Amino acid sequence: MPHEILVGLNVIDPVGYQAYRDAMAPILAAHGGSFRFDFTIAATLKSEAAHPINRVFTLGFKDKQTKEAFFANPDYRQVRARHFEPSVKGSTIIAEYTRDG
Repeated sequence: MPHEILVGLNVIDPVGYQAYRDAMAPILAAHGGSFRFDFTIAATLKSEAAHPINRVFTLGFKDKQTKEAFFANPDYRQVRARHFEPSVKGSTIIAEYTRDG
């Protein structure tokens, strides 16, 4: 069944974060994953995260195992270390769920 995660980030370097997105997109696509929704946030009215949130998105996969394989992929881990880690100060999984069809 389709599996999704809803993520909130504190992006501190938009250019570096875009480099991350550009580099990880083909790896995500190779795993059958996609961005279903993607927002930049001007104001957060309520949050339980320990950091500000200025970016929210959902990632969708065909199932939970595919999601786990994507995040464990060595090429993805390398891209994450090079681009994501220096450009994002905080990351929160807001929700993770399996949806019908």
